[in-house]
Amino acid sequence: MDEKLKIKLSIADRVYPLTIDPKQEEGLRKAAKNIENLAKKFEQNYAVRDKQDVLAMCALQFASKIEQGGIDRTEGAKAAFDRLKALDDLVHSKLGE
Repeated sequence: MDEKLKIKLSIADRVYPLTIDPKQEEGLRKAAKNIENLAKKFEQNYAVRDKQDVLAMCALQFASKIEQGGIDRTEGAKAAFDRLKALDDLVHSKLGE
């Protein structure tokens, strides 16, 4: 039976009750902690006091990391493909095909 777990996460001075699968708990708690840490950093470094602005800046930061990671993986895959193609061409040229 799929037991659900009830937890409460605090983000930006608000408590969010959630009902989750137990396997999600660690990831959600780490994510909430990362948001809290980044929000505090933005508040200290940029003198931002509006929680909505701070959370928007956090969302942009995390989303940009995900997007950049996708871009980096795509570029890495293309470079690997190009190297494999060059290696394949070299092997075929040496075999006389």
